[in-house]
Amino acid sequence: MTDWDHWIEYLVDGTSVQLVRPSDTDRPSWAAYEETRYLGTVHGQFDLDGRWHVQSLNESHLNLDDAVRALRRPASWAADRERVHRWARGILRDPHLLALDIQTTGLHTAWAVQIGVTDRQGNTLLDELVNPLADITPEARSLHGITDRRLSTAPTFSTLIPDLASVMDGRRCIVFNAGFDRGVLQREAHRHYQDPARAEAWLRQCTWEDAMAPYAAWKGQWSARHRAYRYQPLGGTYDAVANCRRLLTTMHLMC
Repeated sequence: MTDWDHWIEYLVDGTSVQLVRPSDTDRPSWAAYEETRYLGTVHGQFDLDGRWHVQSLNESHLNLDDAVRALRRPASWAADRERVHRWARGILRDPHLLALDIQTTGLHTAWAVQIGVTDRQGNTLLDELVNPLADITPEARSLHGITDRRLSTAPTFSTLIPDLASVMDGRRCIVFNAGFDRGVLQREAHRHYQDPARAEAWLRQCTWEDAMAPYAAWKGQWSARHRAYRYQPLGGTYDAVANCRRLLTTMHLMC
């Protein structure tokens, strides 16, 4: 990074930002401008921890793009973050809260290969491999490591429906990217019941809460292209129960 110029035109989310290094220093520090608007100053601590430090926010980021996204936050971010704080605190107060995660055959028309459910303390309520009656894509297998051979003797979703119903009935369910996981369960329920109305009734046995958008607002990485907070990965492993526990830890952080 030492060969970076004193003036740089840089694109973040399709929108240009100008980075200007003060003439009286050779340190890796740049003032960031968007058109004529001053955003703030970033420092590249490449010799220390490889991060970009944002002076005005007292934050550090793994890359320059995220540092610029932090500088682009709207004025409403403090209020948005406070709303997320109240939402997460209310969710965690619910004694009937569940966390749910599903590992799947892939990203498109996906079927479940592992379902994990914990209570709000992270205690395991359900941890089951599922025979999807379908092939696992190489991409999905490389992530979660679940093979067709391991699933050949696993129960099908239809077999697990009574156990799932007893765990989920009447509960509030927190999920990261609930649209995807709920969609997987919807697909599985449709295949089992062969009746969309019965499948939807089964899905409505619990209340669904999605943590993905609140977490994006809490992190505050603003996308100029979409004029919205940029979705953030939850991180962690590709194990369903471990992901439930990581989600609960993240919820506590947002509190």
